[in-house]
Amino acid sequence: MELVFNNPKISSSSTLGLVVSAVLTLLNPVCSIGQPDLKPNIILIMADDIGYGDLGCYGQEKIQTPHIDALAQQGTRFTQAYAGGCVCTASRSVLMTGLHNGHTPARDNVPHYVSYLDNDDITLAETLSDAGYRCGGVGKWSLGAPGSSGSATNQGFDMWFGYMDQDHAHYYYPEYLDDSNAKSSRLELPGNSRTKEHYSHDLMAQRALDFIRESQDRPFFLYAAFTLAHFSSPAEDPDRLAVPSTDPYTDTSWSEPAKKYAAMVTRLDRDVGRITELVDELGITENTLIIFTSDNGPWEGLTKAFNSSGPLRGGKRTLYEGGIRVPFIASWPGKVRQGRVSDETIAFWDLLPTLAEIAGTKASDRIDGISVLPALLGEKQLSHHEYLYWDYGHNRTTYHQAVRLNEWKGIRKGRDQEIELYDLDTDLGEAQNLAGEYPNVVSQVAAIMEEAAVPSERYPVGERYQGKPVWRASDHW
Repeated sequence: MELVFNNPKISSSSTLGLVVSAVLTLLNPVCSIGQPDLKPNIILIMADDIGYGDLGCYGQEKIQTPHIDALAQQGTRFTQAYAGGCVCTASRSVLMTGLHNGHTPARDNVPHYVSYLDNDDITLAETLSDAGYRCGGVGKWSLGAPGSSGSATNQGFDMWFGYMDQDHAHYYYPEYLDDSNAKSSRLELPGNSRTKEHYSHDLMAQRALDFIRESQDRPFFLYAAFTLAHFSSPAEDPDRLAVPSTDPYTDTSWSEPAKKYAAMVTRLDRDVGRITELVDELGITENTLIIFTSDNGPWEGLTKAFNSSGPLRGGKRTLYEGGIRVPFIASWPGKVRQGRVSDETIAFWDLLPTLAEIAGTKASDRIDGISVLPALLGEKQLSHHEYLYWDYGHNRTTYHQAVRLNEWKGIRKGRDQEIELYDLDTDLGEAQNLAGEYPNVVSQVAAIMEEAAVPSERYPVGERYQGKPVWRASDHW
């Protein structure tokens, strides 16, 4: 069936016109989305530092991810999906604002700011809230401290439970979690760093389930920004991989860090399964879009045992494909095609306009993203980006930039460095630098790098950050 994204203009005085309009609405899934009682629920599950190769459906052979693999079989698995950045704060800012890394308010994990978003920033949650959605979030926010203009509950969320600050999220056995439902805005967990009674991920997964149950009778948006499998503080675990148990890998011959990392990934998978099972139990499966993805690539120091980047080069904190190309799975029975693999190119800044269209509302014109709803629905994607852009390291030793231009990928690791050029159609692992053979393409990439990176006073390139985090464990317990 050909999808029609806008109903014809039919005179309200024409009975025939009303009949035709009603028939088109019934036949057209996107038009049906626009009906107030048929707005689909949206569940966006975002893992932390899960690599392109960490999941069975993307080729992983050692770590068990049966529930995520089942989600991929029930929907569509994307092979060319890109995160907003190669570190968490930048990537989450891109996702929430629909602005790519050269424009979005938060462009790196440093410098540390109390708030990264201002009152005039329009987020995905605000857009969906204005469309009548109840918006809830769990996990790591990273875009503003509690009470600041950038806090989740000041940026469109009705509820947030977990960590507002990214450094707080390094602790899986915290002394408290930010909780907008509590009078004090905290769930206090005194002594937890010592007793290790409460594992934060388990608490956040339960709150996600509670939110779904509480919201089942109205359109809802759940942003489950889980912290697994991000490394933890060395104060919690010598391998920086705090997890309650290494099951089901305890009896393997793997190293202890490998067992812990695999257990973290499988624990995350377990709770993806709990979410999908609850949606089925409540009878809302056919009216619920579920997306699973990761904020950036894996931390290579921990994940070599599993080839977590798969066929890709690099990982977290690099702009090679392993740092920014991420798993992306979408399931929505009757809408998203089942068991399909898509090579359409999509990016985090596309989620805001795409989910806005699904919600029957319009995204702000001041964004870089485009709606990729046709790609989600298995139809031909007619609109495409002229290019994709990322950068990293504004206030670090080296400032990196990357551009995706059709099949070409250009990377510059330092403003005084030459641009590397790779043909991703024939060299997914970015092994053969073709810059010397295609100077015209290199010139195009260089021009885009200059155009796409709009300077920000908060991220002065070349000035190395010497400050400290705004949240430190010693200040809180």
